[in-house]
Amino acid sequence: MHPFALRCAVITAMALPGGALAAETAPDITEVVLNLNTVWLMVAAALVFLMQAGFALLEGGMARSKNAVNVIMKNNMDVCVGGLIFWVLGFGLMFGANPSGWFGTDWFMPSTGEAWDWSFILFQMMFAATACTIASGAMAERVRYNTYLIGACLITGVIYPVFGAWAWGGYADGTGWLKAMGFIDFAGSTVVHSIGGWCALAGIIVLGPRLGRFGKKGESRQIPGHNLGLVALGGFILWFGWFGFNGGSTTTGDASIGKIILNTHLAACAGAVASALFSWSIGKPVLLTNTVNGSLGGLVGITAGCATMDPQFAVLTGLIAGVITMVGPMLISSAGLDDVVDAVSVHGFCGAWGTLAAGLFFAGDLFDSTRIMVQTIGIAAGLIWGFGTALVMYLVIDLLFGMRASPLHEQRGLDFTEHAEIGYPEFQQNKIFNPDAVDTRS
Repeated sequence: MHPFALRCAVITAMALPGGALAAETAPDITEVVLNLNTVWLMVAAALVFLMQAGFALLEGGMARSKNAVNVIMKNNMDVCVGGLIFWVLGFGLMFGANPSGWFGTDWFMPSTGEAWDWSFILFQMMFAATACTIASGAMAERVRYNTYLIGACLITGVIYPVFGAWAWGGYADGTGWLKAMGFIDFAGSTVVHSIGGWCALAGIIVLGPRLGRFGKKGESRQIPGHNLGLVALGGFILWFGWFGFNGGSTTTGDASIGKIILNTHLAACAGAVASALFSWSIGKPVLLTNTVNGSLGGLVGITAGCATMDPQFAVLTGLIAGVITMVGPMLISSAGLDDVVDAVSVHGFCGAWGTLAAGLFFAGDLFDSTRIMVQTIGIAAGLIWGFGTALVMYLVIDLLFGMRASPLHEQRGLDFTEHAEIGYPEFQQNKIFNPDAVDTRS
């Protein structure tokens, strides 16, 4: 037993009336440890749940005002629908008995189990919602709400949990094939973030860019978001929630949490600083959106190695991730793709880098070639599975139901056309009901 847990158990026992440590009244130490671990994991799960508010604010602020309600509604239903689907199907695929190493075969719709199982299920449900909601920001302002939700259900029910089974499977029985190779992804740089980023990449390819995003000659035109205050607040909430995201992945309330959260914070700070330095180096102004994304890139990057990396390498991981958040959007835009919140760069690219960094900077055994190869295999598997399955999924959804909102609906805004609500009614009435609205697609 960890000394910290033992001390907590003894202190609890000695707090009985008179300070007596009577055998007949002293609590069972195993039960005390279980209770402490449960409390920590539930606090961490609540922090990860709060990240949905951060995503909603950041994505809503980066979208135009006419789409604010739509973006926030997607984040809301990612939690609600995604949570139910993960409970019914995803958890079993991810953590059920896995003798093949590819996917779980039981624990679907779990309704019986030990006391600890319920805590673990809830915590993992929060992670599934995070993976799902990454695509919502990238696809914002032109995807139909109902068809988006179909994709969200398949991500939380199949795409995310199957890869999760490869990397983390074995809670019930057996083990995932990547996990058996020694793949390191402590809290999900690839399992959660890159998978979400690759799904986002597939989505924006199928959807195409927003009206007016690119000119007739392919030149990029910026479409700024409507509220930078929401972007900053969302970024801070995500940062705060990440302490539970990474720290809670211990699943135990032990002393390792301190270093994990310190590494998490250092990487976020370094990512923001790197994005600012990169902007200065190329003679560009330091934008709030870039700074926020720089810190998020650092957080995504450190997620894989936060428990196995020394602090100086956490800083280096964050610095490189911050640069990636600046270079990645340039590559995406040059390919004619439109990612409203730069989710592919922040989550997909930085997640891949962070997973590689976990192999490069493993404490006490730096730059081990075998470990680096295993990490590379895991990154490639995530890209092939996440992007490949999501691309097929979105193409089929588009063929059957249509993914893209009509040009008129896109111009009027999805708040009104998809939800019959207007986020800012005192400012938007004339634009929404403009009879002269035309298709300006280049």
